[in-house]
Amino acid sequence: MNALQSTCVNFGIVSLLVAASNTVLAQSEPSALIDQHHCMFCHTNDAPFLAPSFQQISERYRKAPNARVMLENKLRLGGKAHWGDIAMPLPADRGGPITPEDAHTLIIWVLSQ
Repeated sequence: MNALQSTCVNFGIVSLLVAASNTVLAQSEPSALIDQHHCMFCHTNDAPFLAPSFQQISERYRKAPNARVMLENKLRLGGKAHWGDIAMPLPADRGGPITPEDAHTLIIWVLSQ
């Protein structure tokens, strides 16, 4: 392999690493939103607590058609229980109203777990 080929290979590897790191950053935990809306009062990342874990939610809904929209609406409005007996509390009971953009951010993150 000559120097030009080596440089091209190295550039390609660096490009892939940058793209991968941008994907990870795009899906980093939205900690401020999670804290603001008290998500961790009922959920954890990887084990059921008072509600299903974020990983369980992701496993159930990640590939389901229209799940993202349904989950965003449930997050914004509250809703009936789909897991056991505890329903999603009303927004007023978990930190106040949530914008469609914030609901989208949270649900995209949950579905990436």
